[in-house]
Amino acid sequence: MSDRLLDLSVSDGRLALAAAGSWTADRAGELERLIDGAVRRARDASSVEIRMGGVERLDTFGAWLLERLMRALAAGGRTAAVLDLPERYRGLMEVARQVNRTPPPVRRISLLGDALERLGRVVAGLVRDLLLIVQMFGELTVVGLRTAVRPWTFRFTSTVHHLDRVGWRAVPVILLMTFLIGCIIAQQGLFHFRRFGVDAYVIDMVGILVLREIGVLMVAIMVAGRSGSAYTAELGSMKMREETDALRTMGVDPLEVLVLPRVVALVIAVPALTFIGSMAALYGAGLVCWLYGGMSPDVFLTRLHDAISIEDFAVGMIKAPFMALLIGAVACVEGLEVKGSTESLGLNTTASVVKSIFLMIGLDGLFAIFFATIGM
Repeated sequence: MSDRLLDLSVSDGRLALAAAGSWTADRAGELERLIDGAVRRARDASSVEIRMGGVERLDTFGAWLLERLMRALAAGGRTAAVLDLPERYRGLMEVARQVNRTPPPVRRISLLGDALERLGRVVAGLVRDLLLIVQMFGELTVVGLRTAVRPWTFRFTSTVHHLDRVGWRAVPVILLMTFLIGCIIAQQGLFHFRRFGVDAYVIDMVGILVLREIGVLMVAIMVAGRSGSAYTAELGSMKMREETDALRTMGVDPLEVLVLPRVVALVIAVPALTFIGSMAALYGAGLVCWLYGGMSPDVFLTRLHDAISIEDFAVGMIKAPFMALLIGAVACVEGLEVKGSTESLGLNTTASVVKSIFLMIGLDGLFAIFFATIGM
């Protein structure tokens, strides 16, 4: 049986090996003996040729034995050439060729060079992320315009489903968190303002701060952590299971089916949650001012009416849909960037929340500059 697996012939100092039959794990013992014999015979040869045209079956074990033979020949100073390897086995041989290779030496660089390299990688990553987000906004604009021209293609049922998830079901946690935040801000304000005898200014501070900044920002952060991460995980799971590729194969745009309904639901839900959260925060502040600060509800409401204006309310509400767009775009970009592993899914889900919060704070700062410029 051995001569059917590997034939050896020597001519003019050249060793010719002709492999045939089944080079698989079930012939392990026989193949091991043949390879060891070939290595011994090659000691007196100047060059070696290995012809693989007669191989009918080759698995990982057989490929590794062949690679081991080539490495042993190379270690002895002999050149080995593999000829007539079937096309279907070349990928397997390439994998075997990379096994147990000594990694290249690590190039040592200075601390300054290392810091500059890290900085460059971070900057390149940030630029790439920003370009992906801008691209997502552009694609959403195109899909939105196409849907506006053909409104019957809009996924209304899917939008209502996501609106229920990111809007209605988020109301309890938004109410609780914003109520507590309003209570804490009012309590801390009363504690410190009381030293100067200006307790009433706590109402001014709470009213303006909640309506212009804290209300929309805290709601957006909670939505990013609750719904943005869910969007990333859902789209990432679909990407891992190749469902998005299946949609493209069927001629369906994944952005139109998966992304647009989610973003529309966020744009509707976040302003509504911002209004609810702001009212809950003001209610919590009023309750603390009454029970802790000794201010009656009438005094609180009268002072609040004098301290705030419709512009303060408008500033917060104008920010809300832009925050929602940012959350949706970042979450969907990170979801569609998931690779084929669960580790990638976890990393992208975390990155989705972190990037959303970072960009929202930056956007809030830009809005603050803009509204200050126009006098709002």
